[in-house]
This record gives sequence, C-alpha cells and structure tokens, in this order.
Amino acid sequence: MEPIILASGSLRRQEYFRLLGLPFKIMPPLVDESAGDIRDPQKLAEELSIRKVKKIIELLKGRNPPWICGADTVTSVDGDVYGKPKDRDDAQRMLQMLQGRDHQVVTGVALFSGKTETIDCRSVVSAVSFAPLSHQQIEWYLNTGEWQGVAGSYKIQGLAGCFVSGIRGSYSSIVGLPMHEFYDMLKENGYPYGE
Repeated sequence: MEPIILASGSLRRQEYFRLLGLPFKIMPPLVDESAGDIRDPQKLAEELSIRKVKKIIELLKGRNPPWICGADTVTSVDGDVYGKPKDRDDAQRMLQMLQGRDHQVVTGVALFSGKTETIDCRSVVSAVSFAPLSHQQIEWYLNTGEWQGVAGSYKIQGLAGCFVSGIRGSYSSIVGLPMHEFYDMLKENGYPYGE
C-alpha cells in the first residue's frame, strides 16, 4: 500500500491509522483554523480539513504525493461553534456550556488522490450528551490538562468519558476520524485497502 500523508498532529488520528494498518507519514500543517464567515459546523469542519490538505500540497510544491488525508473536528452548541480552547479560562467556559446538555461533534475528513488530483471531502455529525457537572468536577478535569488542543475542550476517549451520558452517531468520528466514512473514501478513490 502507498503511504498516506496525514496532515494532522492528532495522536488519536495516528492511532486510528495504526489500527487500520495504513502506512503513513505525519505532516501537521500550520493553517488558519478560524471560522471566518462560516457559521455551519459541518461546512467549517470540511473547510478546515481541505485547508490542511491544500497546505501540504502547497508545501510539497508540485511533488504530488499519492495520498494526503486531512481531518478536523469542531463542537457545536445551539449553532455556536467551539474549536480548540485558547487557554484554561476558555476551556472552562466551554465545559460550563456543555455540561448538562446535548451538543454536536462534527468531524470533516478530506482525502487527496495524486492520481486524479482531486480532493474528496465528507463530514459526520454525532450528538453527545453531557451529565450535569459541578464546579468542582470541571476544575478537576481542567487540572488534568486533557482539555488542551482538543475541540470542545474534552476527550471523550479520556477522563471526560466520565461525563458523557450518551452518544448518537459515530464514536470514532467524535474521537477524530470517522472510520466508516474514511474506509468508504479509500475504496471509492482507488486506494487498495482491504483487498
């Protein structure tokens, strides 16, 4: 199998690539992750995924690799989009907003094929329910540092799993890579996986 450039520094996405047995190289691009005028969480997750792929294409300047994968996850509550927290105060604000209610987690994934020079992009929307949290519970979680660098200020696969009372949708997408959709994308774009 040809190596895939993973345009992400996410350890969770790397774990999924290893689980799938995919050969990959890590190239986390520096891209603007601001929403700009995009208010729709699904469009934003897809746009950020595509930005990452395009940045790698730009960095490689004409040396088109066979495959590039970019992904991005955003959290949404009542139509407001929450990405990665800027600092502890921002993380506390997000967790306070999420506690005791449902929210959406959207992961976009973009796959570039060097053979066709096209980008296929999809997104998956899942719902997560958080139990009510006390101030002490939020402070405990903030003290773990697990909130750093993750959309919505929590990792469902980590200690924040203690707060999740239910999910509807794709667990792997909430973690950071919608495996079913990614598998379909590989097959539909001619990547020889699972043959």
